[in-house]
Amino acid sequence: MERQVTPPQRATARPNARSPQTPEEESRLKAKAIRERSIAEETSSQPASRISAGYLASESPAAGQKRNHASISNSEKATRTEDLKTNRDARDTTNEGILPARKFKKYVDHDFSKMTDTKGGFLNTDDDPFNKAMQNPNKDDKPSHMTLKEWERHQLLKNLRRRKEGPFEPGLGLGAKERGKKCTDCGSLEIDWTWDEVFNVQVCQSCKGKDEKYTLLTKTACKEDYMLTDPELKDIDLLPHMSKPNPHKSHWHDMNLFLKFQVEEYAIKTKWGSEEAMDAEFEKRKADQAKQKMKKFKKGVMELKKKTMGESLRRKYQAGGKTAQFGDRIDDGKHVHTYGVGLEGDDGATVRTCTECGMEIVEYLM
Repeated sequence: MERQVTPPQRATARPNARSPQTPEEESRLKAKAIRERSIAEETSSQPASRISAGYLASESPAAGQKRNHASISNSEKATRTEDLKTNRDARDTTNEGILPARKFKKYVDHDFSKMTDTKGGFLNTDDDPFNKAMQNPNKDDKPSHMTLKEWERHQLLKNLRRRKEGPFEPGLGLGAKERGKKCTDCGSLEIDWTWDEVFNVQVCQSCKGKDEKYTLLTKTACKEDYMLTDPELKDIDLLPHMSKPNPHKSHWHDMNLFLKFQVEEYAIKTKWGSEEAMDAEFEKRKADQAKQKMKKFKKGVMELKKKTMGESLRRKYQAGGKTAQFGDRIDDGKHVHTYGVGLEGDDGATVRTCTECGMEIVEYLM
């Protein structure tokens, strides 16, 4: 039997055969080879450098090729350029002591002998300077190039500009008399610009304290004295108001302050027509409140009377139609005498009386 022989491969053109390189590709490959050759020469001319982990920096070996022993072992110790906390050379046998754990790096050890005794169990800003909760949040907004004095001056000018006071007051200037706003009472140019912006009223600081019409009223006073409703007080176009923090509790809602003459002008002239009509309405509402209060009181008395009458009728029915008094026993069980305190008689005997039926017993001491 003849041995089978593998037929020779057919010489066929590969479908993925590479096309001949263009002149641009040849020049790019030549430039790459020249660049790699120059890098290899520079690497061989420089001494071997040490990386931070303590190992020798060497070229990556080719795939399947092992590095020689001389390239990976060296008895010289690496010179440290920085204090390595987490990545240390295992061959360095220098005794560094026990290093602290990473989570205790920010631990602050307070010296109680140098701390201030506040008598309250808390630390002040001098003893605990790293506590951000005790620091002023505005200090974080201070630019680094400004000193604290310059920053305070900047904040002062910012507040004056917002309140339109001091050098930023619009009433001061060369042409302020002709085009500026004046106080309606004395004609002064130094008016309160906050009131001008909120209430649209031009008045100076001195005139505000002289006249009673510039008094600020709270929302509660407007509702009780002038009988205004919440929709009327919330309408800014109708009655403008100024908001200020509540002096009683800081977490309560802000106070709404209204100008007295504006409230009176709307309440008397627009809503009620005259002051007499407003007073008549006030007296009427006051009388209605008194009537409602009396009606509520009488209703409570009637309910109490019904309960008392029902209890009396029930006692009378259970007593068999006899006249019963409040506090009488209403059960049909056997009577149990309840004797009071014994009284000693002339003959030396002790007399005790039942508190319910009046039965008396005499006790003799033998």
